[in-house]
Amino acid sequence: MGVAGVLGAVFGSLAALFVLLVIGIAVIGNASSSETSTPVAIPTYDPDEYEHTPDPSDRPTERPTEQPTEQPTERPTERPTQRPTTRPTTPARVSVNTSLRNNTMYRAGSLPRLNCRGGNVNQFNHGQLKALILKTGRCMDKAWQPILEKQGIRFRPPNYAIASRKGRGACGDYPSPGSMVPYYCPRNSTIYASTSALASGVGNAPGYGEIISWHGGTISMMAHEYGHHVQNITGLMNSWWSSTLESSSQSGKLALSRRLELQATCFAGMWMRSVASSYPVSTAQRSRLFWFYGQVGDWPGRPRDHGKPANNNLWFRQGWEKSKTYQCNTWLASSSTVS
Repeated sequence: MGVAGVLGAVFGSLAALFVLLVIGIAVIGNASSSETSTPVAIPTYDPDEYEHTPDPSDRPTERPTEQPTEQPTERPTERPTQRPTTRPTTPARVSVNTSLRNNTMYRAGSLPRLNCRGGNVNQFNHGQLKALILKTGRCMDKAWQPILEKQGIRFRPPNYAIASRKGRGACGDYPSPGSMVPYYCPRNSTIYASTSALASGVGNAPGYGEIISWHGGTISMMAHEYGHHVQNITGLMNSWWSSTLESSSQSGKLALSRRLELQATCFAGMWMRSVASSYPVSTAQRSRLFWFYGQVGDWPGRPRDHGKPANNNLWFRQGWEKSKTYQCNTWLASSSTVS
């Protein structure tokens, strides 16, 4: 290579280094910005590592590497009286992480696409809405069970108590006084809801049926409550409660509550996406769902324990658009996205 070639290579390398430095400065500048349009949960592991790891039960059994060189000339006259002392190896027991930031469930990936039809249901009719809630609840079981069990998490379905007006559950009255929302009680793994409150509201609190005429809004809220059940059986809820007890300030406790609630909203977005083709959730209905989640959440004068409407919209869309469990890791998200 001549002198001109050497100088060209040197200047070319310097130019490439300059471009990389410019890009790096831009990336750092963007990362340091506190304002983000979409919360992107950054996992502490490579999710692809787990998505492509085969299930031990699916591995083919190994054959012996050596085979006898000669065939036996005679068959044995008697069968062996003892079984071989060596047994096939079994996969090691999975260690489940129940922490908030690195929970095992973040390895579970996407929910399977299921055939779960909503049908033409009048959500102001108690019998029809209750039947839809129970039907879609079974679909949620089918969606969450396989991906959690694959990670070694023991699955159990939630229970339901659906009243036409009101009732009393293990965690208090449902709906709560002045509220129309359903609730999940971890004491007995039960989702409580009043169909009249869901559809028509209570007092000054409007019902979901009054905010959005399509029953998908109500069912997505039931998917949110189901998300609390997922948090319960994966240990997330216990870890949240321990952190809440350790927090010395009311503002700290409320901040933890918002992360818990917005994570459940993200799980609801994941499930609605998983049944979009069969429920069905058309493009127009999807836009209505996104709008709906911009109308629910903490409003001025109320405890800030669920997240403001803008962030409810943001995390529901996160679940819908990212559609992977680790993308619902609100415990790694910036405080501005869980306010």
